[in-house]
Amino acid sequence: MDVRRRRSSSLVKKVTVGEPVVESMEKNSLKVKMVEQHHDDDAVKACDVLPFPIYLTNAAFFTLFFSVVYFLLTRWREKIRSSTPLHVVTLSEMVAISAFIASFVYLLGFFGIDFVQSIFRPSHDVWTSEDDEVVMIKEDTRKVPCGAGIDCSIPILAPPLPSVPKVVDLVPVSVDLTEEDEEIVKSVVAGTTPSYLLESKLGDCRRAAAIRHEALQRVTGKSLSGLPLEGFDYASILGQCCEMPIGYVQIPVGIAGPLLLDGKEYSIPMATTEGCLVASTNRGCKAIMMSGGANSVLLRDSMTRAPVVRFATAKRAAELKFYVEEPANFDTLGAVFNKSSRFGRLQSIKCAIAGKNLYMRFSCSTGDAMGMNMVSKGVQNVLDFLQTDFPDMDVIGISGNYCSDKKPAAVNWIEGRGKSVVCEVVIKGDVVKKVLKTNVQALVELNMLKNLTGSAMAGALGGFNAHASNIVSAIFIATGQDPAQNVESSHCITMMEAVNDGQDLHVSVTMPSIEVGTVGGGTQLASQSACLNLLGVKGANREAPGSNARLLATIVAGSVLAGELSLMSAISAGQLVRSHMKYNRSSRDVTSVSST
Repeated sequence: MDVRRRRSSSLVKKVTVGEPVVESMEKNSLKVKMVEQHHDDDAVKACDVLPFPIYLTNAAFFTLFFSVVYFLLTRWREKIRSSTPLHVVTLSEMVAISAFIASFVYLLGFFGIDFVQSIFRPSHDVWTSEDDEVVMIKEDTRKVPCGAGIDCSIPILAPPLPSVPKVVDLVPVSVDLTEEDEEIVKSVVAGTTPSYLLESKLGDCRRAAAIRHEALQRVTGKSLSGLPLEGFDYASILGQCCEMPIGYVQIPVGIAGPLLLDGKEYSIPMATTEGCLVASTNRGCKAIMMSGGANSVLLRDSMTRAPVVRFATAKRAAELKFYVEEPANFDTLGAVFNKSSRFGRLQSIKCAIAGKNLYMRFSCSTGDAMGMNMVSKGVQNVLDFLQTDFPDMDVIGISGNYCSDKKPAAVNWIEGRGKSVVCEVVIKGDVVKKVLKTNVQALVELNMLKNLTGSAMAGALGGFNAHASNIVSAIFIATGQDPAQNVESSHCITMMEAVNDGQDLHVSVTMPSIEVGTVGGGTQLASQSACLNLLGVKGANREAPGSNARLLATIVAGSVLAGELSLMSAISAGQLVRSHMKYNRSSRDVTSVSST
């Protein structure tokens, strides 16, 4: 051990006494070559058994090993069936056994020894062995000229130590703060100032977000440098979109289209991180455009809320059910409900009983708003009114999940929620061949076996489609909708049928519960508002209240139609895997990306 340390130290001294860097590096390089030559001469590799390249040698022994194993297992099975003793072997079996042992020894020697040594070999200090010394010298040896690699005017004091990987998640990057802000950060970290009170105390939403951003880094010890802080209007989300912000997430927005729908063209904004999605939807839009465009019909427009109330007996619950569903009482209940908003208008009330519990599903129009808050206020007015005639009614919850919001539910699939839309198009046969690269019969058969039969086999609820949620989610995020309502908004059944003597393809999507709005929530944010403006549905339509939200719902359905058409064609033509390998796989080495 001491001898090795002295040899290593002498190597350091040779470099530090002022020798020219080039000369010392040449000596180091020469020493590396000599040591490597020494090891190459002494080492005996498993692949040296045959005078072939290593990959051919390995392939030969792998083939031999599995071939003889298969042969021996087959022979032994025949002996067991014929009651022949296993120890009685023929010449071919003896040869096979010999080949098995030889190939096993080779594979064990090639793959097994290093594995065993890696377990039992003790760890060494960087200066305790000649091999480690060679590693150190190798790291000091550069493949570029001295002038290009280092400053030769500065003498090297010691061989460079092995590089240490950066631990990026343990090095928080500080935000530029004033002294006053620094004190506030410390109080937030200490817990004396609640983080959620920063906006109200400071009166500056951007400053509050920066302080919270820095405090969170210090508390967790994790870097947030990759989370943008600048370039966002934090005041626009105060009390409306997000609490305790620390930054914002960037999602790219792509454009598909133009989509020719009901005689008008629309460029579809899609916010997504899934490669191929925008390109695929764009191809579907092209096929629709070349076939004369798609048509849509709005079947229903009503948002729902279903409170749950409880009585002492099931009889009393049934009495309220009969009262609410009595047509003569609807006008009275409607007048009470409609007082909550200028646009909220009660359409119907449907009741369901579970024992002594009553669920009342209120449906109403909501103008250009998605309408959850609007319908909830109206329901609360009706519950307060009913309390007079039914004082024994116990309101358990304003929402009893019979609505049903942000959950897959048969009631939405059957009755609808939000906007119910059907959209259709007839794709010409030559467009199917030239643009979609498939044929009508193949698409019809695939749709039946995949979207209809396959979904039924899976017990799908509203999921009789290829990927409606992909398009719905992308448009929802781009236009400021509630992404969680993608659950019921993606309920869709895709139908395909050969028409015109089998020459053309009729495609339709039926979506009973698209929940969208053009006012309120995230629609008022700058980026999302720009995407709504692109579609021509920004804000409320004062001339025809509710028409902007209804148009947005039909655009969503038309985009889903394009996406379904393109993906089904890709699957039919066997292009799905190839396209995703081309457009949905990054060649970027993410391990080299630093977050500090």
